[in-house]
Amino acid sequence: MTELERFRATVAHEKHNEWLYHAGFTPDLERRVRERFGLGPKDSISEYFDMYAPVAVGMKPPEHRETPGFWRYYDDMDVPEGARLDGFGVLHVPGSMYHFTHRISPLRNAKKLEDIEAFPYPNLDGFKDDHMAAQVKEAHAAGRVTTCWIGHMYETAWQIRDYESFLIDMVTAPEWAMYILDRLTERNIKNAEAAARAGVDFLRTGDDVANQNTMMFSLDHWRTFIKARWEKVYAAARAIKPDIEIWYHSDGNIEAIIPELIEIGVTILNPVQPECMDVLEIKRKYEKDLVLDGVIGTQTTMPFSSPDEVRAVVQERIKTLGYDGAFIGAPTHVLEPEVPIENLEAFVEAMRQKKGL
Repeated sequence: MTELERFRATVAHEKHNEWLYHAGFTPDLERRVRERFGLGPKDSISEYFDMYAPVAVGMKPPEHRETPGFWRYYDDMDVPEGARLDGFGVLHVPGSMYHFTHRISPLRNAKKLEDIEAFPYPNLDGFKDDHMAAQVKEAHAAGRVTTCWIGHMYETAWQIRDYESFLIDMVTAPEWAMYILDRLTERNIKNAEAAARAGVDFLRTGDDVANQNTMMFSLDHWRTFIKARWEKVYAAARAIKPDIEIWYHSDGNIEAIIPELIEIGVTILNPVQPECMDVLEIKRKYEKDLVLDGVIGTQTTMPFSSPDEVRAVVQERIKTLGYDGAFIGAPTHVLEPEVPIENLEAFVEAMRQKKGL
């Protein structure tokens, strides 16, 4: 089966025996994986391990796009060496180890609604999408799946505003939080509509809205500030391409909102952390509605198990979660530096085994 055939069988909940599987790597581990297997900087690790690697399709910025004036939001501080701005004006300061950074938010000092409104939110004005349909057609001809990264909602909003400040705003100044979210919703809708017009197979969306045990805020706040806006994004895409799949990511225990994610159109749920939720119970409750993508723990199995234990966990997940075909195997986050390369090999070996369903 091609990747595309496997994907279509997976989202249709059809039994099959060639699994989609994938993994991501932090820079230090990626370097060591490349060294171990003799892969050059341009060689694809996903290709080497025959991993599921959808073709990313997206809009292109105009040729002479002006860069927003984000640096003025940091005039009150000495910018550390090596710091960089991301596309939303958030300053990333190198951390003490590996790839980790500290985020400093451009609107951390906002004092009034006018400060929130004056921020130069990056939009998609002038972006081109006339190349996207051809990219999808080419990928499909090669048996590949296509996707479009739509963006975050809550995560980007708090990074622009400042984490604690944004949570306080949701309670004491909701119009501030809603203004930021509305600007991001506008951008995400344009992105989703372009992807749908191009015929992309699935949209990649999500927000980390939970911790290990529960949601980060009340369900009423989630419904008012976040759910309602994702619902608009998904509806805009489905109005153009009714069968487009919706992939949604959130770490942590999001069991409380899973029914409502399904209600607004989510069909693929990632990563379903086994350290936070009972993955068998999630499967039992929502087997007809969701493809589970992930479920191999990166807080437990991948870093701290033996290769034999990794193989056993993967085989058990295939048996208990993949019996209807609606399963994509993956670690529940990028693999961190402490993950032994032998455990990566064990994961791939177990996912490659074909068994009749």
